[in-house]
Amino acid sequence: MAQSTITGTIMEAGVNMPLPGANVIEKGTTNGVVTDFDGNFSLTTKSTSGELVITYVGYTTKTIAFTGNATLGNVTLETSQVGLETVQIIASVAVDRKTPVAVSTVKAADIALKLSTQEFPEILKSTPGIYATKQGGGYGDARVNIRGFSSENVAVMINGIPVNDMENGRVYWSNWAGLGDVTSTMQVQRGLGASKVAVPSIGGTINIITKTTDVEEGGNFFTSIGNNGYLKYGMTYSTGLSDKGFAATVSASKISGDGYVDGTQFEGYNYFINLSQEINDAHTISFSAFGAQQEHGQRFNRSTIGELRQTEQGPQKANKDWGYKNGEVYHQSYNFYHKPQMSLNHLWNINDQSVLSTALYASFGSGGGRRDEGSKIGSNDYRFGGPDQPIDFDTIVEENIANGVGGSTDIISSTINSHKWYGLLTTYKNDISDKLVISGGFDGRYYIGSHYYEVEDLLGGQFFLDNEDDTKAFGKALQVGDRYNKDYDGYNIRTGFFGQAEYQVNDDINVFMAADVSNTNYFKKEFMSSDIPDNDRESDHVNFVGYGIKGGGNYNLDMNNNVFVNVGYFSKAPFLTNVFLQEDELTYNEDAVNEKVFSAEIGYGYRSEKLSANVNLYHTKWLDKAESRELPATTDGDRLYANILGIDALHQGIEIDFKYKPNNKLTVTGMASLGDWQWKSDVSADIFTQDGELFDTVEVFADGIKVGNSAQTTFALGTTYDVTTKTKAYVDYNYATNMYADFDVTSRSSADLPDVWEAPGFGLFDVGFSHSFNVGDFEANINTKINNLFNTEYISDAQDSGGLESDAAVYFGSGRTYSVSLKVNF
Repeated sequence: MAQSTITGTIMEAGVNMPLPGANVIEKGTTNGVVTDFDGNFSLTTKSTSGELVITYVGYTTKTIAFTGNATLGNVTLETSQVGLETVQIIASVAVDRKTPVAVSTVKAADIALKLSTQEFPEILKSTPGIYATKQGGGYGDARVNIRGFSSENVAVMINGIPVNDMENGRVYWSNWAGLGDVTSTMQVQRGLGASKVAVPSIGGTINIITKTTDVEEGGNFFTSIGNNGYLKYGMTYSTGLSDKGFAATVSASKISGDGYVDGTQFEGYNYFINLSQEINDAHTISFSAFGAQQEHGQRFNRSTIGELRQTEQGPQKANKDWGYKNGEVYHQSYNFYHKPQMSLNHLWNINDQSVLSTALYASFGSGGGRRDEGSKIGSNDYRFGGPDQPIDFDTIVEENIANGVGGSTDIISSTINSHKWYGLLTTYKNDISDKLVISGGFDGRYYIGSHYYEVEDLLGGQFFLDNEDDTKAFGKALQVGDRYNKDYDGYNIRTGFFGQAEYQVNDDINVFMAADVSNTNYFKKEFMSSDIPDNDRESDHVNFVGYGIKGGGNYNLDMNNNVFVNVGYFSKAPFLTNVFLQEDELTYNEDAVNEKVFSAEIGYGYRSEKLSANVNLYHTKWLDKAESRELPATTDGDRLYANILGIDALHQGIEIDFKYKPNNKLTVTGMASLGDWQWKSDVSADIFTQDGELFDTVEVFADGIKVGNSAQTTFALGTTYDVTTKTKAYVDYNYATNMYADFDVTSRSSADLPDVWEAPGFGLFDVGFSHSFNVGDFEANINTKINNLFNTEYISDAQDSGGLESDAAVYFGSGRTYSVSLKVNF
């Protein structure tokens, strides 16, 4: 029988990204191939003429006729989601072998296969430069570091919209607990990244692209069970694209459980909605809203290794921050929050060369965390049987009742941290020619953060007297709902512009240059202090002008090899918490200055039919860094915070990752990340209590000390095997070492002290199994996953206290966990 050879490259429409793993099948036969890492394929057909059927999950199927030998060139597949192009333009998705940044991409299929009961950022733990932990182990309390930089200096963006806290830069993953259900792609851009916002990140950018709405009608319902009472169920439904260009997708789920760590019960409601309307060929608008209303117990207080090993529950589960009241679990450390985010997106295809994408967004966060007043809660005298046992809240209630007109000696209150956040992000892109593309835009944000203490539970007493004599609440008989101790609003108004030019010198060389400028305006309004006149409760406005410039290029040496380089320098405003150091004062820190960052990186990539590999070397200098750290509490239980200004740091290292497909069934992945991160200066630090009062000033001897709180060396190796076309299994191994403890500035008051304590390295195995089958006319999938298969005992987080293991305060990571999930598509 006569044959033909058909070659081509499958690309994603709009962004021209290759689609590795796309199926190319000769219609009417089982003859087919899968595209390689660059989207290339070569298929020898059984007939000299016929049709090729090209499919890829998340994209519409394309059928192409062929006659004889043919080279199809680039074949583009349209996304199966309406409005995705709008998001991709704003989100600045990096393109392989073109955008000169170190990038790793996680697809929805990988998230569905491997996320399990893990926190959402833990899906990135096999990515170079990433260190992710659950911290205390409470639901949503996870953190992620990139190249040694904590979340304060890692830009987390959902559909191109920033979600880092505008006052301190932190990311609270409990606010986004449902993202795993609706994420289409998660891309990590390490280093300077390609994101188009007015204020760049230092460590990198986590770019999360949610699904918009499907072109075709359908949906699914799903349920999961797991260890410690884990239960999740929900559904997703899409209307499909109507004849009038309208489409809608909604998703909702509930999640609950007891938590792996004692006293970390949780419950959350996750939701997502997207409405899209294609007005005409030039205009598309879409509205999206998503959030997660949740509450969960926490393990806030760390303990030493020796203390944890003596506990009845064991070091992995032990938690002192909870107890019983009226026979039910009652938490000392507890978090409750709801942060819905809404955005209205508009895509305007002005002409064949230019497009304008705009997102108008708003976020309204409400909630906070639990705290306590008094000396009884958490003390060993008010526990059931021993220092590692739950708190006896009933005895405290009885004593408060007996105290009568004296009021409560101990109460539970809430630290409320709510906010209102409005923003406008718009990006204009113009293909000036086949070689030159320019883009630019505006990034504007208006943020108000409200912070106050509120009485939550008098624990049986008639009232509570605040002992802070400089507040309006002093001497008053406080009732549930009354504010005391602190009450202020922090304001952040940021405006900025950014621009970029990208030039395709030839088919092999692509270069770019980008710049940004911004102004950050901070001020406060104080409502609780009795020392401030009522007509003068607004602080001075403090402005910080920031700017940045970065550039780079990619050179495709041949079809297999490419190299890239990028370099950048920027100056960014310190966080509001480093400008206004005391919560009850309106005076600002006149010594606060912009943080400066210089970064350079060079990378090499190799792509072939079976192997994809990358090597990246990076060098980042951080000057005039402003650090805020939480320190161990005083003997009276007061939480302490340190503000360190003007410290320098150097982060440099090498990252290697690869993906190897020896055949269509087996995929092997691996990575190695070797970092050398050190502090480079000695400074002084002010230490404040949780009420904003100056507690102490110390000299910090940090020059040469390793940057802590993140493993500087990580390795990963994984295999995924397609047992059949409907059955898949995987085994992953992750190893982390050179994890230095986060240092306590009060313990670094001498140059003669040893380096900070280094936690032992550890390796973890995860395994999983996925199988698809039919239930009548519906397709179903069942997933089984086990994380930390061998129940390895390891330290995930540590706080140094003089370089000694015996004094380090730590969290142990979770032991073996499992989950089983079922999804039925309709």
